[in-house]
Amino acid sequence: MSAPGTSLRQRRETIVREHIEAENSHDVARAVATFHRPRYEVAPFGTPHDGAEAVEELLSGMFNAFPDFHVDVPRLHHADHAVIVEFVMSGTQLGPFAGLDPTGRKIEVPLVGIFDFEADRLMCEKVYFDMATLMRQLQG
Repeated sequence: MSAPGTSLRQRRETIVREHIEAENSHDVARAVATFHRPRYEVAPFGTPHDGAEAVEELLSGMFNAFPDFHVDVPRLHHADHAVIVEFVMSGTQLGPFAGLDPTGRKIEVPLVGIFDFEADRLMCEKVYFDMATLMRQLQG
């Protein structure tokens, strides 16, 4: 997956960028394949999504609720055991989400993703955002 001579930092960033590109393409299998062991912790949801099936369900649900789901990445930071990404998530809610029937409303929500690594193996993506901001945008 990585070229000879690439640094650990470069290998991690390549994995994170592949993951983001897969999400923006709504390619669930490709996004799951970037993990060594698939796991999402979406803070506002409160429950981890552990294992390939749970992560596939999470991503499929997001893409069904927001068929034009997209994240932009204004900044990316490196830490000892993680890559931290500042995102802006956007989309239009055309499917059920968080107990809401489709609203047809557009969202644009800033969030932070922490991609936890063991060496160059992606172990977990932790996502933090303000659920109140998201719900305000969905409910008008």
